[in-house]
Amino acid sequence: MKALTRIPLVSSPPPQQRRRCWWRSINNPHSASLNPRPSHLSFASSSFSAAIVSASPEKPVVVVGSANADIYVEIDRLPREGETIAANAGQTLAGGKGANQACCGGRLDHPTYFVGQVGDDAHGRLIEEALRGGGVRLDRLARMPGAPTGHAVVMLQSDGQNAIIIVGGANMSCWPEDPRDEDLEVVRSAGVVLLQREIPDRVNIQVAQAAKGAGVPVILDAGGMEAPVPDELLKLVDIFSPNETELSRLTGMPTETFEQISHAVKKIHSKGVHKVLVKLGSKGSALFVEGEDPIKQPIIPASKVLDTTGAGDTFTAAFAVALVECKPMKQCLEFAAAAASLCVQVKGAIPSMPHRAAVVELLQSLKGADASK
Repeated sequence: MKALTRIPLVSSPPPQQRRRCWWRSINNPHSASLNPRPSHLSFASSSFSAAIVSASPEKPVVVVGSANADIYVEIDRLPREGETIAANAGQTLAGGKGANQACCGGRLDHPTYFVGQVGDDAHGRLIEEALRGGGVRLDRLARMPGAPTGHAVVMLQSDGQNAIIIVGGANMSCWPEDPRDEDLEVVRSAGVVLLQREIPDRVNIQVAQAAKGAGVPVILDAGGMEAPVPDELLKLVDIFSPNETELSRLTGMPTETFEQISHAVKKIHSKGVHKVLVKLGSKGSALFVEGEDPIKQPIIPASKVLDTTGAGDTFTAAFAVALVECKPMKQCLEFAAAAASLCVQVKGAIPSMPHRAAVVELLQSLKGADASK
C-alpha cells in the first residue's frame, strides 16, 4: 500500500474551561449525576446511564467514518426501470455520513475530529475544504493515492425527498489491518465516538474496542450498508441509532406504528444494546433505554423542506454534541431536533449543517412562543 499523506491539524481556539460532569454507571445508576455546564439554556440533572466515563465538555467529539463527494441531480420523480429522464439541475457537494456528522459537530462549536480516508483527487480536496470550513480538525484524515474518493449519486426530488446510491472508494478500501496508533489515541481521548456503516465493519469494531477500553461511549448510526450489523459490534455500542426503515430491515419486523417500533427495539436490546435512538422522520424521534419508558421528541417543523439529505446525520451528531456537553436526555433530543429542522431547509448535506447560534435561536424562539401561550 502506498504511503498516505496527513492533512495538517486545523487550528482553533481552545474551548472554555467548563465544569466536569460524570455519566452514571450501568451497574450503579445512583453513583453520580450529571453536572451540567453553565449556559444560556437551562439544564437539569439527567437520569441517563452509561459506561463509567469522565464526560467532560472539554473532550472532543470524534467521528470515524466515510467521506463522499455527493453528485446531486434534481429530478421531478425517480426513473422507472429502463427509463431515462432529464435532471433539472446537477452539482457536486461534499458529503458522506462520517463527514456530515463531523461537520455538524464543528458547526455546533464543539471540538470535533474526523478520522477517515479520501483519495488524492479533486473530490478528496473538495471534502477537505468543506470540513476545514466547518471547523473540523483534520490531522487524522488520510489521503490514499491508491483509491478514489468515495462518492454518491443523490437523486433529489421536488418535495425534498431523496434516493441515494453510494460508491465506497477510499471509504471501503486501504484501511490498515491494525488501526494506526495516532488514530486510536484520538479515539481514546474523546468525549464520545460516532460511527456509521459506510466503512468496513472490522474498522468499526476495532475503533469501538479501543473506545470501550478507554471508557468512551460509542454511538453507532445504522445508516450505510444493508448487511446485518455484526453482534460483536453491537455489544460494543452504547447507543444504536437507526431510522424506522433501518430498524425494520435489521430486525425483520414491521415499524409502521410506535408499538411495532417498540417491539423491534426490544430485539435490538436482546443483542446487548441498552439504548436505542430511533429517528422517525416526520414523526420525530424516540430514545429507548432498556427497562425505562421511552423518551419521545416530536419534530420541530421547518418553514420549508428543500432537501432531507443529511438530516439524520445532523440529528445524530447534534445529539452527540449535547450529550458530551452534559445536557439531560430530553434536551439532547430537543437540541438534535432543532438542528435537523434547520438542516432540511438548505440543499446539500454539509452545506446544510446548522451553526450553533441558529440552533440556540430556534430553541429560544420556541420557548418564547410557549411562554406567550
